[in-house]
Amino acid sequence: MARWLAGRQWPVHPLAPGRKTPAANCEQCRTRSHEPSDCPCHARGLWCHGFHSATTELTRIAAWWGREPRAGVGVSCGPAHLVILDVDAHAAPVPARDRLLPGIRIPEQVDLAGLASGFDTLALLAAYRQQPNPAEDETTLRVRTPSGGLHIWYVNPEPAVRYRSSTGSSPRTALAWQVDVRAHGGYVVAPTTRITAGVYAPLGAVREPAPLPAWLAAELRRTGHVIQASPVPGPRPQRQARPVRPGGAQALLQSLVETVRECAGHTEGMGFTEKLNRAAYTAGGLAGAGHLNQAEARQELTEAAHYARPHQTRRSETIIDAALSAGASRPFHPKGLA
Repeated sequence: MARWLAGRQWPVHPLAPGRKTPAANCEQCRTRSHEPSDCPCHARGLWCHGFHSATTELTRIAAWWGREPRAGVGVSCGPAHLVILDVDAHAAPVPARDRLLPGIRIPEQVDLAGLASGFDTLALLAAYRQQPNPAEDETTLRVRTPSGGLHIWYVNPEPAVRYRSSTGSSPRTALAWQVDVRAHGGYVVAPTTRITAGVYAPLGAVREPAPLPAWLAAELRRTGHVIQASPVPGPRPQRQARPVRPGGAQALLQSLVETVRECAGHTEGMGFTEKLNRAAYTAGGLAGAGHLNQAEARQELTEAAHYARPHQTRRSETIIDAALSAGASRPFHPKGLA
């Protein structure tokens, strides 16, 4: 499968055997901090840093899977010009109406009884736009996930337009509740990959992604998924450095956010959860004391967590929200700011 995908110019990278997460970094990259784009391992043909190492070079692919034949296959969506709708069916509390379809008001008279998953919100979005339901689109590649979800594969017909990845639970950029978008800055598990929970199984006879429907492209643009052109090329958006007052609350937050971002160089063994929890708890305390805007702090924390662990955004947001709330209940006044 890895060779076939690479032959279509879709960069691939190994996943840990039996899992849907990237294979572990080499020992050197586990013990030092550096930007994935600056990692010297890529030049040596190693697979460090997940989708940042994805390639279409058949020789390298043969070496990777020769070294670990049990590895699954991940596809880096951005360079492949793929836009994947990842429809989730996880058991989760249904949010308020204004969070189901961001930017679309759902009147109270609309009966939402039975709505429970991304399948429902995607169907609702399609109905609002009087368009066919993408989950039932038999013209494109669709892959059933082991958890009961669905990956709907599309190819971007306008490569000059880049779409960002997102999660359906995000309060900032989301297409629909429990509908994630896999595009630039993300990867998707390839069809036929087997993990402990089961197989990513293609549905129907179609094995090619169809062009992204115009109405979905319009929805992605409306919901803030278009990445604005940047003078600095790269697979991920560039960070905006913000001025901070030495010793100020923002400087303290930034130092903690950086410890979270540094985990991007290592898929494990960096205490990511502890660092994210500490950063969010401190941010909550600073916000509770009036030193920070909590919404802005949450945005920074979410972006840093997604940068470091793009495959576990939902879990990271749960950690952030819980720690922010706990911190806010105990306002924190650093010395010199009280």
